[in-house]
Amino acid sequence: MNTIRITKQFTFETGHALYGYDGKCRNVHGHSYKLHVTVIGSPNNDSNHVKYGMVIDFSDLKKIVKKEIVELFDHATVFNKNTPHIELAKLLKDRGHNVLLVDYQPTSEMMIIDFAKKIKKELPSSIKLHSLKLQETESSYAEWLASDN
Repeated sequence: MNTIRITKQFTFETGHALYGYDGKCRNVHGHSYKLHVTVIGSPNNDSNHVKYGMVIDFSDLKKIVKKEIVELFDHATVFNKNTPHIELAKLLKDRGHNVLLVDYQPTSEMMIIDFAKKIKKELPSSIKLHSLKLQETESSYAEWLASDN
């Protein structure tokens, strides 16, 4: 049987602040993120099946990632819920802003770990998450590989 990897790219805008950081990123700022999601599996070999020849329908992968990641993080401001930014988060929420409070420092590295957990739990059992690439800027990104985890 052939094993194939397929990748779909997603984009979203997210703000964050890194509490305790010693550089500019301690200030609230945002990024235009690009998330590359790669899954691995074997193409469906049932010629009578509507998904014949597909590892996973790109639209099915899109539904998962949009629900678990994009709809939550797009145009949201993310703060670690255990930092003093909680006061700012409450003020923003009270004024109708989309604020996410997470259990981690919202770096690309920690966000991608969170994303991997969310996506893996929604994939069909025959499909495995192979890798994620979260691009924060044109020249900076984090990668998560199943083989490393």
